[in-house]
Amino acid sequence: MKIVKLNRVPKMPFIDPVFTGTDVTKQSLVSDSKDLSRYIVNFGRGTRNRFHTHNGDQVLIIIAGKGIVATDKENRIVTTGDIVVFPAGEKHWHGATEDSEFSHIVITKGGVKFTSAED
Repeated sequence: MKIVKLNRVPKMPFIDPVFTGTDVTKQSLVSDSKDLSRYIVNFGRGTRNRFHTHNGDQVLIIIAGKGIVATDKENRIVTTGDIVVFPAGEKHWHGATEDSEFSHIVITKGGVKFTSAED
C-alpha cells in the first residue's frame, strides 16, 4: 500500500507545445507502471491544451477550480468532483476558464499515446 498526500507532491513545470500557455504544472502521483499512468495537471487561468486524441481512454477527475472540457461537438464547464471520460480516438481539449485556475487527476492505461489534432 502507498498513501500520497496531494499537497506534498512537488509541482514540476509542464512545458509542451500542446498547451496554449506556460502556466501549467504536473505532479506525479505514484511511479508510473506499465498498467497505469496517473498524475495531476494544474492549469493557470485561461490556459488549456489544444485539440488532441489518445489511442486509449482518458479519465479526468476534477480536483480544483473551474475548467472547460470540449470536443468537436460541445464545450462543458466542469468543477471539483466531476469525472470526465474521453473514449479512445475522441478529439478533445481541456483546461482552465478565464476566471479560474483548474486542476485534474488524469488516468490512462500505460503506453497510451497522445496525438495532436489541431486543425
